[in-house]
Amino acid sequence: MKTSVIKYEFVNEMSKHGFSYEGATALSDYFFELEQDTGEEMEFDPIAFRCQFDEYENLKEVKENYQDIKNLDDLRDHTIVIEIPETDRLIISAY
Repeated sequence: MKTSVIKYEFVNEMSKHGFSYEGATALSDYFFELEQDTGEEMEFDPIAFRCQFDEYENLKEVKENYQDIKNLDDLRDHTIVIEIPETDRLIISAY
């Protein structure tokens, strides 16, 4: 059994789980594009998404938690990076 979720519902729900509105929007864009690219429908599981992804104010904050990261390209080599448009904020897949 699956429930279809529109972007508004996704953003609204993920905003309740610690993501900024802009971050939740960027995360929804990432997942909807991933579904299109793979041709596979994903299950909407906000708790699992929250456990997998973290939002950071900027790369400096990421580097405070991951000392092995030197720059944005280095971070991309380690994990999924979702840049939040018109901000310095990033969402990364925790590793």
